[in-house]
Amino acid sequence: MALTESTMLELGTTAPDFSLPDVVSGNTVSFRDLTGKPLLVLFLCTHCPYVKHIEKGIAQLGKDYASKPLHIVAISSNDADNYPDDSPAGLRAQAQRLGFTFPYLYDETQQVARTYHAACTPDIYLFDKDHRLAYRGQFDASRPGNNVPVTGSDLRAALDAVLAGKPVPADQRPSIGCNIKWR
Repeated sequence: MALTESTMLELGTTAPDFSLPDVVSGNTVSFRDLTGKPLLVLFLCTHCPYVKHIEKGIAQLGKDYASKPLHIVAISSNDADNYPDDSPAGLRAQAQRLGFTFPYLYDETQQVARTYHAACTPDIYLFDKDHRLAYRGQFDASRPGNNVPVTGSDLRAALDAVLAGKPVPADQRPSIGCNIKWR
């Protein structure tokens, strides 16, 4: 496990395009299908201890915001040949076990992760209704072993601000986790 921080893509960056298969439904989800609302993009995987630490909190956040004017997608870009738990079947099992209410997409070519400058799992990007980057950073201050409760407080504050049409403070802490497993 290589501890990696998110790259902190520049605020205001336009959300990159994507079109990827959902590991649960089998349907393709495209960026063009997700217009008119803010967009939360979560780079996740199954095996990373940092993702495992917050995955129930992510699932709860999805449930809590399901009725809000918000699109949420999770994307896994890890090399499934060398990390078979991160194969579509493993991702599907994770999504079903946790009851994800949002699509879980598989980026087999890793091109979407490169376009987003994703560096770690979890890596979190929140775009406003115009799909301009408003938040990139940590879910909250909880980490495996630090005894800080998993609340999603940082991301929830950013989501609430974006949904209210208010600016998100620019002082944002990077997400920390396992590096994306590149081919």
